[in-house]
Amino acid sequence: MNIIYPTLKRNKLLLLIPSIFMVVGIGLDFFNPLLTRAIIDRVLGKGEMEIFVPIILALLGITLSRAVLGYFKDYLFDFLSTKVLNDLKELAFAHILSLDFKYFDNMNTGELMSRMGEDIDNIWQAVSFGIRLIIENILFFLLGLAVLLYFNWQLTLIVLVILVPIAYIAMKLENETMKNYGEISDHIASLNTTAQENIAGVRLVKAFSREKHEILKFFGMNTRNFELNNENARITATYYPPIELITGISQLIMICIGGLFVIYDKMTIGTLVAYSGYIGNLIWPLREMGWLVNLLAQNKASLAKIRAILDTKPMILEKENPLAPEILGNVEYQNVTFSYGNEEVLRDISFKAKAGDTVAIMGTTGAGKTSILSLMGRFYDIEKGEILIEGQNIKDLSLKSLRTSISLITQDTFLFSDTIRSNVCYGKKEATDEEILRALDFSCADFIKDLSDGLDTIIGERGVGLSGGQKQRISIARSILKDSPILILDDATSALDMDTEYHLLKNLRALPGKRTLFIIAHRISAVKNADQILFMEKGRILEKGTHDELVRLKGKYYEVYQEQFKDFDNLMEVI
Repeated sequence: MNIIYPTLKRNKLLLLIPSIFMVVGIGLDFFNPLLTRAIIDRVLGKGEMEIFVPIILALLGITLSRAVLGYFKDYLFDFLSTKVLNDLKELAFAHILSLDFKYFDNMNTGELMSRMGEDIDNIWQAVSFGIRLIIENILFFLLGLAVLLYFNWQLTLIVLVILVPIAYIAMKLENETMKNYGEISDHIASLNTTAQENIAGVRLVKAFSREKHEILKFFGMNTRNFELNNENARITATYYPPIELITGISQLIMICIGGLFVIYDKMTIGTLVAYSGYIGNLIWPLREMGWLVNLLAQNKASLAKIRAILDTKPMILEKENPLAPEILGNVEYQNVTFSYGNEEVLRDISFKAKAGDTVAIMGTTGAGKTSILSLMGRFYDIEKGEILIEGQNIKDLSLKSLRTSISLITQDTFLFSDTIRSNVCYGKKEATDEEILRALDFSCADFIKDLSDGLDTIIGERGVGLSGGQKQRISIARSILKDSPILILDDATSALDMDTEYHLLKNLRALPGKRTLFIIAHRISAVKNADQILFMEKGRILEKGTHDELVRLKGKYYEVYQEQFKDFDNLMEVI
């Protein structure tokens, strides 16, 4: 519960005031049996009619007071639990966004959504209902026990002995429920992942006519979910009836033995009726114990899941007092080696780019092209070597300063379910329409003017409704507007035709101010004008130079060049 303690501490009054109302309400509740005893023993038994009206008024006052106190108690407890829910969701979300790329490489979106949804809601229920019921149950039990011992300690001890097995049953119930809810939570995460993937990939599912397969897979997982919840129902059905049976037997024995006490004048009828009322205050918490154990076990399982996320620490950390120099775009890699898990992805990578240079990276699939540029923003950390920006090791720079200086357009174009304006402004929220249109113009996104709502056109999830090339151009406009000194295009023009790609890259090189441009591409047409071309293979830089130098070298780059331009009669015109 330590993850919700800060919220409870900040809102002490929201916990204290309803707790006081609860205590006062319980205290008033304990007068009802005493007043009932007075009616039976004194009004009916002894004919003291003068106290009848005051007792009735007292009972009415207690009922009204309990109603008012109950309203404010429930409202304030619910308000507190909602604040806990709000703070916990914000804490979990902020922490998730602080984690590194590597964490998300191994984590499903559906599982994280399950933790942010069902698990945090389980914690909210425990705070909303669990805390108040625990306090109420403890107070009712202790106060009820004290009063019962005062009335008749012999009868109370007999009842307590009968109720002892309930504690054992509650412990067994908690153990089984805790394990069951842990399995249910994990399975719901898997179920959500399957649903999320199929909804997000519905076009692929339909394109391959795999609807039946995916439906059957979901049915299978949902069947397992049914089995786990059915197991929970079995656990509940196994342990709840014995608790009800024992509490019922205790009441029966109390009435029988209490009746004997009345017969032998060791207890008045009024006292027995009052005792019966107080025994309810003793038994009610024990009856609630099963439900409470169930709720708390569910909360405990969910807390463990949330705790596992919050205990995951970011691996990419800033140094104390990090540097924040003016970044112009001078970048240098010195003998960089990087491994992902046990697999070496990059080995001994060295190159230098001056501010304003264009550096292109080509190579076979899996050669490490994307990995090179992912390291520049410290999305992953290297094992050996150094990456320098403006002569400073990027590990010495503040992450905000470093990442603000880099605009990254990835090969997996992501657009939010929002307007085109909001997507383009993502890196610069205060941008004017003129700046947005200029950025779209530089990215060759002339299709915007044909849309009925222009910049206010709402695009679907991940840009559904736009072509791949249109999404890429909006993504490029977003990075242009950010106006960073380092611009990275990770295969970001793959969906464009060669003519649009040519004009787009020409525009990027003509942007005002110096920008160091890094391009990952597979087409010679996209890289041939670069100041430096790196050709990679198996995590190494195999060849390095300008287009003309690499063509003269007649190595791997030349082979790709020949393959792509083999249908042209005169290659020199292309050069």
